[in-house]
Amino acid sequence: MNEAELDLKLVHNLAFSAAPEHLSSSFQRSAFVSWVKENITKKECCLFQDDTCKCGYLKTEHTDEAIKPEDFTRETWDRNRHIHEVPTDAFGDISFGGLGQRISKYARVSSDTRPEALYHLLTDEWKLLPPNLLISVTGGAKNFNLKARLKSIFHRGLIKVAQTTGAWIITGGTHTGVMKHVGQAVRDYTLSTSIQGNKIVVIGVATWGVIHNREALVHEDGCFPAHYMLDTKDQGRLSCLDNNHTHFLLVDDGTHGRYGVEIDLRARLETYISGRHLVNKDSRVTIPVVCVVLDGGPGTLDTIYNAMLNSTPCVVFEGSGRIADVIAHVSVLPVSSATIAFIHQLMKKCFGQEYERFSDLKIIEWTKKIQDIIRMSHLLTIFRVNEDNYGDVDMAILQALLKASRRSELRGTECWKRQLELAITWNRVDIAKTEIFTEESQWKSSELHWAMFSALVGNKPQFVSLLLENGVSLRDFLQDEETLRELYSRLPNCFFLYKLAKRVKSACRNKKKRFALRAQRNAGKGETICLTYVSDEVRHLLGKFTKPIYPPCKDQTVSQASLREDISGTQRDAGRDLFLWAIVQNNKELAEIAWEQCRDCTSAALAASKILKKMAEKERDTDEAQKMLELANHYERRAIGVFSECHDSDEERAQKLLVRVSHSWGKTTCLRLALEADDKNFVAQSGVQAFLTQIWCGELSVDNHVWRVLVCMVFFPLIYTGFLVFKRDEVIQRENEKREELKMLETVTGSSFWVNHFKSYVKPLGCWSKLASLYSSPQVKFYWNIASYFAFLFLFAGVLLIDFQSTPTVKELLLYVWLLSLVCEEIRQLFYNPDRFGFYKKTKKYIQEFWNMLDVISILLFAVGLLLYAGKILLCLDFVVFCLRLMAIFTISRTLGPKIIIVRKMMMDMFFFLFLLSIWVVAYGVATQGILIDNEDRLNWVVRGVVYEPYLIIFGQFPAYVDSAVFDINTCDVNGTNPLKPKCPRLNENYTAAFPEWLTIIMLCVYLLFANILLLNLLIAIFNFTFQEVQDNTDKIWKFQRYELIKEYHSRPAAPPPFMVLSHLCHFIWRVVLRRPITRQTDFKHELPRVEEEELLSWEALMKDRYLLSAQQKQSQSVEGRILDTAQKVTAIAEQLEGENETSSAAVLKRLAGLEEQVVIFKKNICSTLLADESPSSLKNILDKESSFHVKARQFHYPDCKITRFAVPEEKVPWEVRFSAKEPQVNLQRSVTLEPHLDCLFIRNPQGRTGITGRGCLSCFGPNPNLDLVLTRWRDSGRVVLEYLAVWDDRRGRLTLPGGSIDSADHLPVALKKTLGKTLYEALNAKLPTGTKVSEGYVDDCRNTDNAWVETTVLNIHLDRGSQVMVDINNMVVSSHGCLLWQEVSSQTRLGSNQRDSLRQVAALHNRNF
Repeated sequence: MNEAELDLKLVHNLAFSAAPEHLSSSFQRSAFVSWVKENITKKECCLFQDDTCKCGYLKTEHTDEAIKPEDFTRETWDRNRHIHEVPTDAFGDISFGGLGQRISKYARVSSDTRPEALYHLLTDEWKLLPPNLLISVTGGAKNFNLKARLKSIFHRGLIKVAQTTGAWIITGGTHTGVMKHVGQAVRDYTLSTSIQGNKIVVIGVATWGVIHNREALVHEDGCFPAHYMLDTKDQGRLSCLDNNHTHFLLVDDGTHGRYGVEIDLRARLETYISGRHLVNKDSRVTIPVVCVVLDGGPGTLDTIYNAMLNSTPCVVFEGSGRIADVIAHVSVLPVSSATIAFIHQLMKKCFGQEYERFSDLKIIEWTKKIQDIIRMSHLLTIFRVNEDNYGDVDMAILQALLKASRRSELRGTECWKRQLELAITWNRVDIAKTEIFTEESQWKSSELHWAMFSALVGNKPQFVSLLLENGVSLRDFLQDEETLRELYSRLPNCFFLYKLAKRVKSACRNKKKRFALRAQRNAGKGETICLTYVSDEVRHLLGKFTKPIYPPCKDQTVSQASLREDISGTQRDAGRDLFLWAIVQNNKELAEIAWEQCRDCTSAALAASKILKKMAEKERDTDEAQKMLELANHYERRAIGVFSECHDSDEERAQKLLVRVSHSWGKTTCLRLALEADDKNFVAQSGVQAFLTQIWCGELSVDNHVWRVLVCMVFFPLIYTGFLVFKRDEVIQRENEKREELKMLETVTGSSFWVNHFKSYVKPLGCWSKLASLYSSPQVKFYWNIASYFAFLFLFAGVLLIDFQSTPTVKELLLYVWLLSLVCEEIRQLFYNPDRFGFYKKTKKYIQEFWNMLDVISILLFAVGLLLYAGKILLCLDFVVFCLRLMAIFTISRTLGPKIIIVRKMMMDMFFFLFLLSIWVVAYGVATQGILIDNEDRLNWVVRGVVYEPYLIIFGQFPAYVDSAVFDINTCDVNGTNPLKPKCPRLNENYTAAFPEWLTIIMLCVYLLFANILLLNLLIAIFNFTFQEVQDNTDKIWKFQRYELIKEYHSRPAAPPPFMVLSHLCHFIWRVVLRRPITRQTDFKHELPRVEEEELLSWEALMKDRYLLSAQQKQSQSVEGRILDTAQKVTAIAEQLEGENETSSAAVLKRLAGLEEQVVIFKKNICSTLLADESPSSLKNILDKESSFHVKARQFHYPDCKITRFAVPEEKVPWEVRFSAKEPQVNLQRSVTLEPHLDCLFIRNPQGRTGITGRGCLSCFGPNPNLDLVLTRWRDSGRVVLEYLAVWDDRRGRLTLPGGSIDSADHLPVALKKTLGKTLYEALNAKLPTGTKVSEGYVDDCRNTDNAWVETTVLNIHLDRGSQVMVDINNMVVSSHGCLLWQEVSSQTRLGSNQRDSLRQVAALHNRNF
């Protein structure tokens, strides 16, 4: 791999990859067709018999080979033999027509298609994003009517949960029953939403053989699109596809008219999807599946039962009808109350006439399934419209998933982590608040770091806030630098990532070959971003005047690291890091959360404003740039709000905050950041302006009038008389007032504590200090420079007008010295760089200043004027420039300063106006000159006639040669030889002007119309608009520009020109000759001691909280907030009234009557069942056993075979209870074929019926002894943690206790010899007598039958840490590669329910909590 390839790989890993070259649609379609033909098949009959084939298709729908088969002569039609798979011929796009022209995807697939191929079709070929949730909607396939409110709730809730979680909805796909309702919900959402790309995925899995008008979907090479007609009137027994589904999988088993073909494939597809992990590559959670049930018949009951056996939670809608209502009624009762008779009553009530077709055996089977369903209550959720337990459908569905996860094999923290990961994936913070972050769940900050990372990368700001509220510490989260680097590596596609990638690529090109070799070795591992690159890019956005915010990477060379001097503080601010990460991707929600966590919030807001405005300048996307500017303005307002709150609370602290060196943001200040970001509103606020005014006045008080300062400038002894007030005097006065207050307090209280401890650290200024403070004040410097500048102009004017000689006079020499001092000052300003911008940036800022440009022009003109022959002319022009420069003195004035800004704006408008005017002037001048005068070759007169004279016409000076009435031949020269006269127009023989008067007059009128009336009025309108537009902002602009003037005079020498030369000379000697460092000014940049800085930042954080609280209160009290609050209240009242209408007194009475009826039926069933043929003693025994009936031994599917047990409901389990129904004798003999022994007829399971006879897969009839060995040890010598030895069971996919079937209680199970090894097996077998028997007896095992069952003995052997057996076990654990491992005895252990109970008893035996 060469260097170029490495660079390309780095950029690909870091930046958003360039969009792949889009293949042509025809090429993509051909690739899709090829894939479908290779991987997707259909089924068709290959043997036609009789007039109507057993497959259901007509003769014309069979192939020629099927009609006259050669391979199946004289064979009877068999589905398994005479239906084969061929490549599918129905796939592509399907168009339903009508409003909106809905286009869906479809494919005809075989019923034996692998689910992996279908998932590939959905995600890779049809480009669906993998789901975060799978919602399987099942129920009534017939047209049934939902109540209006239930229909509304179902539609709204289903769409909400699909939209918020990114779920797939799977239905039967036809335009009937519950599938139709799902389609209508999707249609309503599609019509109401305006968000493009936010499409709900609804997949219909239907049977191909029952689809009406399916012929339109068939084409050998696919249909793009197929035009499908939705014809429900003529469909007969068939069904039409629903036109609101987005994708269709049409399952084909080769038959026609047979419903339910898709059930098996749909179940396998849902199982496969549920086994895949969430789209997050770091996720440990598989895609959750939930089954939603409305209405439905016996088939729906089977679907619910099978789903719950697969641990899929089900949400059943009460009131939707039939089986859903039956389950909803029974769910509130104990299992023993769901008797056969009671189910009979409910079926008759809910199914109506359909109940008459149900047999007694089916009712018994359904009763057993319903009992199993309600026994798995953690997987069953009943949604009742009249109850507020679940709120809405989306809450019911998501809470059902979380409820199911709590009962999974994951325990404790792992269970909560799974639930939290699901909530984050779904982006449902409401679920997390109510279901996860409760008093039951105790979280540590470190346990939520993964959740915080997932929420940040997934852009889920609400979850970030929730995690911060529940104890996540940003400092701990970002303590590891690798976390922050990974966050930058996972940035979404944005401008900053693009620039960062370019910087990384540029840095990689400059690396040596050793880097290339290391990168080649690490290829494929992904490239993480070094924070040095981030620091460099942020510094580029903030400005070179800042320092790097992150230290150099460890792999940097010494030369590179040496460039990073003065790295910001050693301790990183986690809030700053997260805020910066959010800002560079222009994420307002995350940035707002992170800003609230920042310590240096004002600097952070101003830095964000600067970064965003800089990125907006270079962003090519106009909309994105506008969003950046809006976010920049938002944080400028945040900075204003916090600083205003600080200034109102404590003016002195607020001013410290302005000039405090911020270590978090490159050792710059708030004021500098605001100026660089062009945040005029921040600089214009009163607190900042008050600070600038104090600097402007220096050590003088801001309350001094100007005339007092001017007087003292001349008569400085007045400062010793109190004529001027100094700041030091005001501080002393305040301290004296405070001392007087303390004395008064001492008089009142009698305590002298505060007076004795009050100390004054401020001393009055001395005589020399007052004089130095007066003349070093920027205000006084400014006034002296004004006076000096006027003197300079007077001297300059005098030299030009009076004393300009060939030999320089004394006045002229003084003028040269004066100008030299000005040149020295400009040079000093150019190189004076206290903010460390760098020479390039400083020069750029110097040139961008308008007044500096005037200074440079005036100096250059003066220098050129001295050297050239026409020097006086240039000097006269230079005098004009110097006079224009005089306007700069008015910028400090609050009245005239804004007006100068308006004049500058109008000058720009005037230049654009002159461009328009020049077009008309030249056009009229050339046309008039060409018409009137022939062949004028004198350039000066051509320019005069083309430009000058048309320009004078605007001001009313009309030329005489345009009109013959005023033409005078004496004013011109006929031949054009007189240099002092223009050439005459063309003349007639009588020397009169020969020109068409009508044309010149008309041209003059048109020219005056446009030039004088139109353009001049346009100029007035432009000036008026500019004035109105700028007038509102001039005050802000003036306040913003005032800073530069104040800073300029703050750094100027005290002496004005020309005496300033002496100051520059002293400065040169001090810096260059003596090499002494300059004294740094702290007025604009001050580094506080660490303790004082921490106190200031804490106070700022308090002020920020106050500001946010007041802003929230203002927002709630605003008109928009009140309208929103009122709308929410009205909506709540409307929903409450709607609910009360349904729960009126009549409805309540009806419900009470129903409950009373259920109680009566329940009482009758109890009496008829228990009192039929039983004695009182047997009744008592039955009631005692009722709570301990075996469950696993009665499950329908016997393990490892296809035999199904007979359904044994709860009430028919005891042998004492007569089973009145005719029970088929399901006999199962395994391993050997045995004739029924007479003895086995009398051997019966002590726990009752199981639904199957024989011994099954057990070794013998009757009890089958089993041993579970619990080997325990103490983890350490402190005997705090108890551990047990577990074995990994590959068949079950979970941990289990070592054990197995035994022949004798004196020996370990033989199966353990293979697991533990012969030596260890014999050693443990020898310790068997020393073990403690924990429990012994019958075990509810799925292998149990009526005549054979498992009885387990649990034996605990506790091992000493130093014993040889323990050493052998530890060696075996190490060499077993995970098959054997020690686990802590706790409730979080992953064992089966029976073994978990045994482990709980072992913990109690050793006095340990479980």
